[in-house]
Amino acid sequence: MARAKDLVIVESPAKAKTIEKYLGGNYKVTASMGHLRDLPKSKMGVDIENGFEPQYIAVRDKTELINELKKSAKSAKTVYLATDPDREGEAISWHLKELLDLPEEKAKRVTFNEITKKVVTESIQHPRRIDQDLVDAQQARRILDRIVGYKLSPLLWRKVKKGLSAGRVQSVATRMVVDREQEIQAFQSEEYWLLDAVLNRDDGSFTARFYGQGEKKQDLHNEDEVNAVIAATEHAPFEVSKVKRGEKQRTPAPPFITSTLQQEASRRLSMTPRRTMSIAQQLYEGVEIAGLGSVGLITYMRTDSLRLSEEALSAARSFIVEHYGAAYCPAQARRFKTKAGAQDAHEAIRPTDVNLTPERVRKDLTQEQYRLYRLIWGRFTACQMANAVYDNVSVDVLSAGYTFRANYSELKFPGYTAVYEEAKDEESDELKNPLPSLSEGEVLRLEKMQKEQQFTQPPARYTEATLIRAMEEKGIGRPSTYAPTISTITAHDYVIKEGKYLRPTPLGEVVTELMKERFADIVDLKFTNHMESELDEIESGRANWRDVLQEFYTDFEQEFEKAEQELDGVRIKVPDVLSDEYCEVCGRQMVVKKGKFGHFLACPGFPECTFTKPIVVEMPGKCPKCGSRILKRTSKKGYVFYACERGTDCGFITWDVPTKDYCPACGKTLFKKAGRGPLKSFCINEACPNFVPEDKRGYKKKTAEEKAASAKKTTAKKTSAKKTTTKKTAAKKSADKE
Repeated sequence: MARAKDLVIVESPAKAKTIEKYLGGNYKVTASMGHLRDLPKSKMGVDIENGFEPQYIAVRDKTELINELKKSAKSAKTVYLATDPDREGEAISWHLKELLDLPEEKAKRVTFNEITKKVVTESIQHPRRIDQDLVDAQQARRILDRIVGYKLSPLLWRKVKKGLSAGRVQSVATRMVVDREQEIQAFQSEEYWLLDAVLNRDDGSFTARFYGQGEKKQDLHNEDEVNAVIAATEHAPFEVSKVKRGEKQRTPAPPFITSTLQQEASRRLSMTPRRTMSIAQQLYEGVEIAGLGSVGLITYMRTDSLRLSEEALSAARSFIVEHYGAAYCPAQARRFKTKAGAQDAHEAIRPTDVNLTPERVRKDLTQEQYRLYRLIWGRFTACQMANAVYDNVSVDVLSAGYTFRANYSELKFPGYTAVYEEAKDEESDELKNPLPSLSEGEVLRLEKMQKEQQFTQPPARYTEATLIRAMEEKGIGRPSTYAPTISTITAHDYVIKEGKYLRPTPLGEVVTELMKERFADIVDLKFTNHMESELDEIESGRANWRDVLQEFYTDFEQEFEKAEQELDGVRIKVPDVLSDEYCEVCGRQMVVKKGKFGHFLACPGFPECTFTKPIVVEMPGKCPKCGSRILKRTSKKGYVFYACERGTDCGFITWDVPTKDYCPACGKTLFKKAGRGPLKSFCINEACPNFVPEDKRGYKKKTAEEKAASAKKTTAKKTSAKKTTTKKTAAKKSADKE
């Protein structure tokens, strides 16, 4: 009789495919597709009076999958619960054990920090029990967020607007954006001046910036002070008073953790945090590589630990010596200290095999996968390389008692920069051109003085990257929550993205002020940080999850009841965002509203006046058919396209993006392929000698097999939707009869 296969349950089908290949024929690997049991959506689902007992139910629409898993689990000798190696993954494994009614001796927990054959086969040989402390920490977070959300959200619906949402982390993130906007509005700009002396010597000239009087730093606050310096030095000699030469070394940045990966991907690749994590998940779960099959390219991507395994360090050092030379490999491996409060459950994010270079796997990856993998691979490899060495020169020039200073750095040894250099948010003041070889006591000629008025600037608005960094620094949320939090506050229209910057909406400001006034603890940064620490205490077994929830709820309930009483009969109005356009029916200034398909303009006279119109985004260039404006449009399914403002009267419509450039041959607007990065423009005028046909514009053409698969998928979706509608109709008829 054939031996029953052991069952391995993971979260995603992609991971299942890779792991099954590594484990061989004695194992059946299947996917749970995420959570199979959760709190109900229709009610609180938490019995507060009885120790915050959660009332879990099977996730709707997953009944068929649950039955299949029960059948497979029943026939298996051992069931390995191999969900993601974090709190949420531990909780999913626990829910699976309960849902499938697995006895203790049959359910085994395994985790894979990386999806490689070595790690997978070793991990399956060393299973453990489900860590109940991890499960309790996740349960506490889930229940905490459910209580806050299900208590506060209905209050916001009644007092502000229907459909609003409040949350323990999202409300704090919104407050941070609102507080930054208030800082900007309250900022008082101050005048200051820059003064540069262009100094000449026979072999060339260079620029030195005003530093101060003698050795003392001095700021120039107004033009009178600038003119006083110019007047004093106009006829005075400029003498080199100090030349300082030396080496400056720069150390590489540590390997990525979740927050720094999201920040760097935002800065370098213009990827949103959510997109970054989605692509990283694909790289972790496995990608088909020619000659190797499905390979997990990176380690687990939800981590706040900087720890690296000894095996990974050794492999990196060998790779560096072989490909760059011994000079690029430091005497000792670099080990980075994880910050206090980090969970340190996993390694930092790194490639599973440093020998799988980005160029080696490029042809097997999508463009986004390649760019993100190159970032992760480069950062890890660079963190184990030698310092970059710079020759640094600093020159002080003295005139009439005033000091002018020039700095210049030149790369002497590239070290880690041969592989990777971290993106910077600010420009350096160092000179771009080298300084002439100067010596102390040397007299220089003044060519001219250049003065420039400046004003101090308010703090910059947050970008997604800087908001994540601020949340991490203040202990708001954890690696798994950064991306979903930002997605939530933008989806609920509390915050909007203007270019790369985040700005609060009037709705976000109103809700935040209400929360600050009535629920100070919920939106208090220190309190939220404290709650995260409490969850960490539960995870480590030093605190009881029910006690933590009770301590929180006692104060929260009092605040909630007080707010209900004081806001009785109150309705808070959200100020409308005025547009520059006026109603074509009644002449009122139109306001911005949000509907099912995004923002639009509406007359504020509703319901007397119901006039609305789409928000017009004018693109550069002119319609190639009639010369009218080209407008950016969005389809009902959310796809962006470009069309002539005259609509069907002209008929011009395209997916290609209009540019500000014009064709040198025909003078028509040039277009480029939709997508990120510097893309080549082309002419779409068929009568022009520079015309580029659609199949040569760089778009990936689907093969016959891909088209057939896409059509099959669409048909399956329609069939599934039809079945769901039929079931709902039958259920409704049955209910009506009863």
